[in-house]
Amino acid sequence: MRIAVRYFSRGGNTKKVAEAIAGAVGVEAKTVAEPLSEDVDILFLGSSPYAFDVDDEVKKFINGINVSVGKVVNFSTSASLRSTKKYVEKLMAEKNIPMAEAEFSCPGSFLFLHKGRPNGDDLGAAALFAKNVIK
Repeated sequence: MRIAVRYFSRGGNTKKVAEAIAGAVGVEAKTVAEPLSEDVDILFLGSSPYAFDVDDEVKKFINGINVSVGKVVNFSTSASLRSTKKYVEKLMAEKNIPMAEAEFSCPGSFLFLHKGRPNGDDLGAAALFAKNVIK
């Protein structure tokens, strides 16, 4: 099975989750600045909500996908506890790329909110989630 992990992270929270997911499935987590260079069965894509959307870098990555993607599995971190799935799902629908129903979302620390998150428990849950997705 061909798997890729891409993420966008401003403060490092989503990067931590991306690395936990990548480690669990045996691939390297890369930022969305690195486009997919080959077909994948599963793309784990991580981001955070910014102003009720995803960052323009995530949009640019999605718009630039020019390989076959079996399905996208969304993961996100957020101080506001909102998921990015609906934003990513809309962009993927425009490219006719299917989204998995399952997603992973956890709190991310921002200023005084959710200090220390994602923590070890969150990262362990992310790794377990990823292993279950690829079963």
